[in-house]
Amino acid sequence: MGRAKKVVLAYSGGVDTSVCIPYLKEEWAVEEVITFAADLGQGDELEPIRQKALDAGASQSLVGDLIKPFIEEFAFPAIRANALYEGRYP
Repeated sequence: MGRAKKVVLAYSGGVDTSVCIPYLKEEWAVEEVITFAADLGQGDELEPIRQKALDAGASQSLVGDLIKPFIEEFAFPAIRANALYEGRYP
């Protein structure tokens, strides 16, 4: 089994995932790196993240609208369970 020629990378825009793009291409001979970032309601900060991925060498940078599933499958159940963030914030 050979190495992958195309990789989809879950992309945050941080240093770790940004250096993964050239690393995958240079060290693993990946020909095409496609990044994916989830829109959970962040707003305007996703366009710079998308551009950063392209600048780092990604062939495509996709953003998926996951607001509704995030709210319905994670936020609402957490609220119903009286979950606290860092032990203090609802």
